[in-house]
Amino acid sequence: MKGGKLIVFSAPSGSGKTTIVRHLLAQKHLNLEFSISATSRAPRGDEKDGTDYYFISLEQFKKHMKAGDFLEWEEVYRDNFYGTLKTEVERIWAMGKNVIFDIDVVGGLRIKRKFPEETLAVFVRPPSVEELKIRLKKRKTESEEKINMRIAKASVEMATAPQFDFIIENDILENALEEAEHLVAQHIANEISAEEE
Repeated sequence: MKGGKLIVFSAPSGSGKTTIVRHLLAQKHLNLEFSISATSRAPRGDEKDGTDYYFISLEQFKKHMKAGDFLEWEEVYRDNFYGTLKTEVERIWAMGKNVIFDIDVVGGLRIKRKFPEETLAVFVRPPSVEELKIRLKKRKTESEEKINMRIAKASVEMATAPQFDFIIENDILENALEEAEHLVAQHIANEISAEEE
């Protein structure tokens, strides 16, 4: 597999990484395309197959795992698998674009390990775990039990932050967006200058 740059955004649920990724995708000069993850969970709210995720059955997911079709995969919660299909990255690279990921910390670090040169790995840190809980409650998409599960997981995820190339503190969204855009533009520009040398 060879192609453009890989840009990974990872964070605990509710940190605002999806908002940042959407902003970056709207910046045409960055030439980004979103890597759609595959998941074995059911769609939530108005999520669409092939846009938000590739929704596949648990059985199908396990078949892909066995066949080695994933770049990375993770059982995020029991029987809730998420992963990046190799064909998805190949699809984006074939378009001549850079790949942007919005994935969990384990998957993000796996991609960084597999493609150390091509990958920019950014961790989005919320101001605090308390703030995270407020944001998750505001979403009104999950039960109290699910929110508590996410909060417990967030503490573990926050500990992985130093393993990423950069940490963006998402306290004031405008600042976080600006910082993210700068980092990504710089990462892509490094590729261009390396080619020119």
